[in-house]
Amino acid sequence: MPVQKSRRTPSTRGKRRVHDRLAKPALSVDPQSGETHFRHRITPDGFYRGKRVIEKPADEEAAS
Repeated sequence: MPVQKSRRTPSTRGKRRVHDRLAKPALSVDPQSGETHFRHRITPDGFYRGKRVIEKPADEEAAS
């Protein structure tokens, strides 16, 4: 059975782990509403790629 020759230092361990961090989510700004949203998802107002894809009911639009 293989056995390591010497103990790994915390510095070497950190150099290996430097790429294991979590990536930030990709965000996008909708050209129509100017709202920030996740890529490939609709905005809370119902826009996707500058076009309205979900119509909000009239009572919700009056409230906001």
